[in-house]
Amino acid sequence: MTPVPPPGQPWPIGFTATCLRATLYILLIAGLAQGAYIEALHYPEVRFSEYGFTELAQSAVLLAASLLLLYTRQVLRVLPTVTLLMFAFTFSSFIREQDYFLDTRVAYHTWKVLVALVILPILFWVIRERRRFVEEFASYANSFSFGFFAAGVLVTYVFSRLYGRGAFWEAILQEHYVRTFKDAAEEVVELLGYALILIAVIELTLLARRWALARRNG
Repeated sequence: MTPVPPPGQPWPIGFTATCLRATLYILLIAGLAQGAYIEALHYPEVRFSEYGFTELAQSAVLLAASLLLLYTRQVLRVLPTVTLLMFAFTFSSFIREQDYFLDTRVAYHTWKVLVALVILPILFWVIRERRRFVEEFASYANSFSFGFFAAGVLVTYVFSRLYGRGAFWEAILQEHYVRTFKDAAEEVVELLGYALILIAVIELTLLARRWALARRNG
């Protein structure tokens, strides 16, 4: 596997391609928001639960990101350590989203065991290949994808956790507080963060594809 892209890689993205991708990303975000809206209005029995649109969409987005990262690493063979570490992050998050089903249908804390089985060996490999990782990260950190990925992580794992605190919503709603308000706020913001991560991975895959083509032609 080539750890870093070859020299002279095609960085620029055409204006038409940028507009097309921006339109598709807008449609993706709008579709997810509309799905949450329909869930809230028409499906109160599963509203923001493990069987509702928002939770299922979170899993679908994370699984799609994980599969794209595997494609980038195994097929395009670009940035193998960076994409592997990103895969550990997205796939572990996917497993975490299945905690209810795993805990109730398999065994309690099953998801924690599975996450450990994913993260620990990958972390060991990345640490062992840390020099290659630093070289690859230098290439990735200057990309459009990295900005989206960082934003997605901050939205999902920082902002949504703080924004979805029960005490915060109890203070706002006071005697009208219902847990559904808190769940809706946290889960929808979390879905937005996952969508940003998926967009980042799509951008990384497209960038890796250009690098792979440049490698073949150069």
